[in-house]
Amino acid sequence: MAQRLVLQRLLSLTPRTLPLQSPLAPCVPLAPHSRAFSTSAACRSTFNVQDGNDFQDRVVNNPKPVVVDFHAQWCGPCKILGPRLEKMVAKQDGKVLMAKVDIDDHTDLAIEYEVSAVPTVLAMKNGDVVDKFVGIKDEDQLEAFLKKLIGA
Repeated sequence: MAQRLVLQRLLSLTPRTLPLQSPLAPCVPLAPHSRAFSTSAACRSTFNVQDGNDFQDRVVNNPKPVVVDFHAQWCGPCKILGPRLEKMVAKQDGKVLMAKVDIDDHTDLAIEYEVSAVPTVLAMKNGDVVDKFVGIKDEDQLEAFLKKLIGA
């Protein structure tokens, strides 16, 4: 019953009250009268890839560097690396974005980018793969990977 009420409330919000933000747009604070249904900040640096066109638009054509996390729901190491990588990307204050690609849902992308094991993480800049690693890394290694990508 509570879930139904939450869903009805969410669906009753008008486009004016439910702010949507493009990953390419700079982070803009919400107006005081706006409302958003979210468990995190209004400006997110991590997103799930929906399909090939979404990948092209939000990753390949993105002016910002993008870290692409190829993962799977059944992969234990992916469940460890994913949150760790998200945390490190969030610390970069919007200088880099993170795209999450489930290889079971997007096999075509995994094949195109030669992903043969998960987790595989690609660093992309201006549509090109500039760095890559496979497996789990600790926070220091992830920080070095991100700093190399953003040129810090």
